[in-house]
Amino acid sequence: MTLNDICELIVDCPHSTAKDEGAGYPLIRTPNIGRGRLLLDDVHRVSEEVYDKRNARAIPQDDDLILAREAPAGNVAIIKNGEKVCLGQRTVLIRPDKSKVYPDFLVYYILAPQQQYELLGTANGATVAHVNIPVIKSLPIELPSMEAQKKAADIMKTYDDLIETNQNQIRLLEEAAQRLYKEWFIDLHFPGCEEVEIIDGVPEGWKKIPLGNVLQVVRGRSYSSKELSDKEGVLMVNLSNIRPYGGYNRDQEKHYTGKVNDNQYVETHDLLMGVTDMTQERRTVGRVAIVPNLHAKAMISMDLIKLVPVAGSPLFYYALLNYGGYSEVISRFANGTNVLHLRPDVLDIVDAVIPDVRLQNSFVEFFKSIQNRLDVLQDEMIIAAEARDRLLPKLMSGEIEL
Repeated sequence: MTLNDICELIVDCPHSTAKDEGAGYPLIRTPNIGRGRLLLDDVHRVSEEVYDKRNARAIPQDDDLILAREAPAGNVAIIKNGEKVCLGQRTVLIRPDKSKVYPDFLVYYILAPQQQYELLGTANGATVAHVNIPVIKSLPIELPSMEAQKKAADIMKTYDDLIETNQNQIRLLEEAAQRLYKEWFIDLHFPGCEEVEIIDGVPEGWKKIPLGNVLQVVRGRSYSSKELSDKEGVLMVNLSNIRPYGGYNRDQEKHYTGKVNDNQYVETHDLLMGVTDMTQERRTVGRVAIVPNLHAKAMISMDLIKLVPVAGSPLFYYALLNYGGYSEVISRFANGTNVLHLRPDVLDIVDAVIPDVRLQNSFVEFFKSIQNRLDVLQDEMIIAAEARDRLLPKLMSGEIEL
């Protein structure tokens, strides 16, 4: 039996690029396909006209699966909660026949090591970067009973539900920090604002100065592939750890075995900025992240810089850059034909409004409690994901009987 035998349809995406229109229907590209769930943060959006054109072959619906054919090939996610989406490039829509397979089980089944090898492996043991439709349709399938399918899927969903709950809490906490920053430092409704005179739009005691005057730059480490390891060495925080448009992306660190300058190591709550973008979308270049508690020694790669405040807390300057819009301004200075690069000395020509130290400290006291909670939630997500991934092959292969 093959995947094609247990599905109502397997439809390739339109072989064209749709422009991000900023509003409308989510366009599911390969970065939006996680391991089981769609990742809709920072998703591109398109108009109803584009939505209809891209769904001419089939309209995605609940319990349909979307599989990534490239980058990263093999990831698959299920549509839930009436999400109206359309396919981006290098994706495939899979509609399970519910009389033959439980859709949630099929997601985890495809993600299991044996099925991933069938999709991505080659005769010489290498891994392909692109999966063709015939390979997808001919994927060998061996299914347990529907009752066993549902039990296995429900166990796996427990872990993913915990991860999703934590993601929602993280989002709410980040929104709370952003709202407070906007209220205090953009709308100027800060504690004691009634007693402070505003001069040329700037409260008395605040300064408008170049960011280079308040932030020192430490460049990351250049490295070669032979200095990377699966497990040996120190953690290397790299460009993949910068979330699109700002924030830290956990569990993307590499291991580095080469030499490191002392100032290239990072500690919990250090401030980082991306100085490279592999696309022209400026999703990582100029964007900032706070290092969480990684529970291990770590350093930064050449695609990042560490920003060390001359005075004050990195947490405040993260908020200033990320919530205050300065990262967006800085990102516009990056240039390059295929890969965007940013010169760190651009900080010397970007002016920022810096509040007085007392107000900075008040904000940091609030923000630090949020950041500490974010660290805990992210740790819980990693533990849940690791437990899920250990259990996945055992459940999907039938090693654990249900």
